[in-house]
Amino acid sequence: MQLGRKAQVWRAAARIASTRLAALSFDKVAIVTGAGRGIGRATALALAREGFALCLAARSRGELEETRAMSGLAAERSLIVLVDLAQPESADNLVVAALEHYGRIDLIVNNAGWSPARTALAKLSEDDLDRILAVNLRAPIAITKIAADAMSRRGAGAIVNIASAAARKTPAGEAVYAAAKAGLVAFTHAAFAELRSRGVKLAVIIPGLVDTALIPANKRLDRTAMLAPGDVAEAVLQVVRAPARACPIEIVLEPQFDPMRAPDRAK
Repeated sequence: MQLGRKAQVWRAAARIASTRLAALSFDKVAIVTGAGRGIGRATALALAREGFALCLAARSRGELEETRAMSGLAAERSLIVLVDLAQPESADNLVVAALEHYGRIDLIVNNAGWSPARTALAKLSEDDLDRILAVNLRAPIAITKIAADAMSRRGAGAIVNIASAAARKTPAGEAVYAAAKAGLVAFTHAAFAELRSRGVKLAVIIPGLVDTALIPANKRLDRTAMLAPGDVAEAVLQVVRAPARACPIEIVLEPQFDPMRAPDRAK
């Protein structure tokens, strides 16, 4: 199916859904990728508390079902979409599913990310290289491209991309991941310059070390000093709550104490 045809499909889906679901009155709808755990789950729960209906996207139905249960939202207000964002058609499929169900999208949180264990560039497989770029950079760009058109037509909406401190600190063994996240930061700024006049907010959150399952056990890390997933979720809410005349384009979060040096809390 050509992109033009896909665009026609999701636009038609939006018209159908807005008629079919008008009685349900979804005032605010958010898509959250990687919503099955960690930052994505914390963000989804925070948005549910803010009154959003949710489109929960990830690869694991079990994890998404847990997020739905924790949110307390009924099924009609917590759509589950199984999607592998490394696949080229995933962005279209996700946005179409949300529009078919809700008829609108007010917020996108491009949170899903992927990286293998730290690997020297020379030893990085082609498959891993492709997946890093697809999940961390191409997918958020593709989702933004599709959803921003719908938001522009309404003159409102927000897209929040979750990057990483790796974009700035460029650690050894994470060259491609760092490049992808740096690209996401640059994309956010450039896309905001293009879309700001249409009422669409774009923001990128750049967190330091966050205590999630993506970071394996490491004796050198004091995990109690790391950011919590909820800290990043609060940053997302800063964007959501920003007045219409202002856009927090870039939010940098770092742990107060360096997790690599367990602080002496007795002082």
